[in-house]
Amino acid sequence: MIWIYLLSLFILTLLGAFIPIFFKKFDQSWMTLLLAFSGAFLLSITLIHLLPEVFHELGEKAGVYILIGFGIQLLLQRLSHGVEHGHTHVHEGSSLNIFPIFIGLFIHAFMEGMPMGFVYQSPAAAPSIFLAIAAHKIPEAVTLSTILIGSHFANKKWKYILLFALASPLAGMLAMYFGEKFDFISTQLVYIIPIVAGAFLHISTTILYESGTKHHQLSKQKSIAIIFGILLSFATLLFHAHE
Repeated sequence: MIWIYLLSLFILTLLGAFIPIFFKKFDQSWMTLLLAFSGAFLLSITLIHLLPEVFHELGEKAGVYILIGFGIQLLLQRLSHGVEHGHTHVHEGSSLNIFPIFIGLFIHAFMEGMPMGFVYQSPAAAPSIFLAIAAHKIPEAVTLSTILIGSHFANKKWKYILLFALASPLAGMLAMYFGEKFDFISTQLVYIIPIVAGAFLHISTTILYESGTKHHQLSKQKSIAIIFGILLSFATLLFHAHE
């Protein structure tokens, strides 16, 4: 099943990147709602599924690694200019070097793919985390593609998009392969997952705070998107029925 998840992440990332390339009149107002939904869903899945797993494995020590992950994401944001949560300060025609932005975004994407290669106590965790990452991937890819089109690197956009789409699936494959082959790697993954959870907490809360409304007010449409994201996260508890 893990291979289906990883392949789906790759395809969904590419589809997200295609949107601003092939749909020139893409309505940016939909991005606000998509971001609100994905932020609420990612936050809820992290709280409902990922955090219980890491506290089960590490106990009270998990909190330290969650804070480390939160801090790492703060540092990555300085490179990525907020692309991973749907925002960027790169303007059309900007001569700003896209390379550091892409490096920060690639590291983030690699980190968020690692939980897909981890063996969880609850079988409900893996499909739920996949859905949360997938929901986050689409607006992330849309934003990356948009800044590539508007930058001086537009002629190289497919190279960057393909590398970005491969980052999370590659991380999941490596985590799964080396985790099964080497006990040491499997042991270290237990510490990496709460770091990723901390990054998820930073990203999801930032998305909810910054997703496009003036003075950070909640519009009716944005409120509905957030509520839908939360309700859908509770629906993932139905995966427990198959345990």
